[in-house]
Formats: sequence, C-alpha cells, structure tokens
Amino acid sequence: MYVRDAKNREEVWLLDHIEAMELDETAFRSRDYVVAIDEQSGEKAGFGRIRIHRDDDGDVCELTSIGVLEGWRDQGVGAHVIERLVEYASDEGFETVYALTGAGSYLAQFGFRRIDTSQLPATLQQRLTEKRDSVDPEAVPLEISVDRFRMPEERREAFKRAPEDRGETSDEESAEDFGIDPETATYKYDTGR
Repeated sequence: MYVRDAKNREEVWLLDHIEAMELDETAFRSRDYVVAIDEQSGEKAGFGRIRIHRDDDGDVCELTSIGVLEGWRDQGVGAHVIERLVEYASDEGFETVYALTGAGSYLAQFGFRRIDTSQLPATLQQRLTEKRDSVDPEAVPLEISVDRFRMPEERREAFKRAPEDRGETSDEESAEDFGIDPETATYKYDTGR
C-alpha cells in the first residue's frame, strides 16, 4: 500500500467517490488530491486533499475531502492519506494545517486539536459556515502544527497488513477513467464498414 499524487485521469473516479461519500467538492482540482493504492492489485483504496486558500493575510492550508472506500476501512488507509497531506503541507512551507470536519475525534489521534471559530483565519471562518450549510452540519475547526503530527503505531501496522488478496485490478487507463460509459459510447467517426 502506498499514497501518491492523484493523476489527471482519476478526476472522474475522484468526483464519483466524493459525491457517493457526500464529501466536499468545492473548488475541485484533481492535482490537489492524493490517492492510496494497493501495491499488489493497483486498486484505489482512498483519497484526500490539501486545499490552499490565498488571501491578503497570507496563505492558509486546509485538509479536506478525505475518503476511504468501504472495503478498505479500518486498515490505516485514511491515516496514511492524512500523513501524506500533512507532509505535503510541510513541504510547501506551512507550519499549521486546519481541518473543518465533524470527524474531530478521528483527527485527534494524530494531534489535531479543536480550536474556537474566532481563532480561524478569516478565510476559513467563512468556509466553515459554508461547509456546515452544505455537506457537514457537525463541522468544527481543528488545527495541527505540522511538527506535532504523530502516526499511531496501530494505524501504521494496519496499513502494512492490508489484505493482499483483494482481486486483480489494474492501474491501466480505461474508458471509465475519462468519464466514458463503454456500454453507451459510440465512435466519433463512422468508417461506413
């Protein structure tokens, strides 16, 4: 199992799963996402996003839209997606990462702590209101200093032990990767044959 940057061709796959999981797709850009991949089968197991908000007061980094596919839950996939996103934020020079979510107890195990809404940068105060009104009415503000992130050992071990016999899939491009339904697609040019 490993976590890598999302590829442009995975945009439809990401949007489908974001919609199915009722996650936040505001200002969607596939290049902001990472995807967890099973090394043996090439199967996609989960994903997440870092969203950078730019304003006059400085840039702000938000962790958002983290999802793990049903068959992969409780195997450390989400934890490793979060770890990769926090590493990315650190690489980009951010000292603090914010999250606006109703899953605060899950993020607390990594060192995220709840903060008062008044402590949020102005950009995220507005975003919190919008998120509560749209996809996550239970959302609360959380933050973590990137140097205080910690990976619980049980999450790391679960990730290492993720099942190897999950079926054979491939990381090769398919029509579905580009949003094409192969059952109803027709050829653009008819050769008359």
